[in-house]
Amino acid sequence: MQVVEGDLIALARAGRFDVIVHGCNCFHAMGAGVARAIAEAFPEALAADRATGFGDATKLGEVSCAEVGVGGQRLTIVNAYTQFRFEGPLPLVEYDALSRCFDTVAARFDGARIGYPLIGAGLAGGDWGRIAPLIDAALVSQDHSLVLRPGSATPQEAP
Repeated sequence: MQVVEGDLIALARAGRFDVIVHGCNCFHAMGAGVARAIAEAFPEALAADRATGFGDATKLGEVSCAEVGVGGQRLTIVNAYTQFRFEGPLPLVEYDALSRCFDTVAARFDGARIGYPLIGAGLAGGDWGRIAPLIDAALVSQDHSLVLRPGSATPQEAP
């Protein structure tokens, strides 16, 4: 896993990534954190999420995708269903679901440049020390990068 400092969306728009992945819940609630920023920047990602079943727990571990044109290139946004709910006791992230999502990303986007935030360890309250190895195992042969906002916690300090 490479660690890159910057804004995930800005880096994607600048052509740094072919695919960006972010965590979603099963209730079409993209109202906070990275999900909100992605929904605002790429409404197609929100539309792809809303095309799935509302409150459907069987989505856990699955993904929905939206392709957008950015600077003459294609960018795929992956909505990874890593949590059922979006509020309540932490952690909200379901580690097995996160692992299955990244297995799918590895299979579908082999050879792509993949970027993601501290998925599952921000508002979802997951343990980055547990999440990072799951991502690394799934994307072992892939070009993938954790994107940290400038001044944000390092992966070791993340919740």
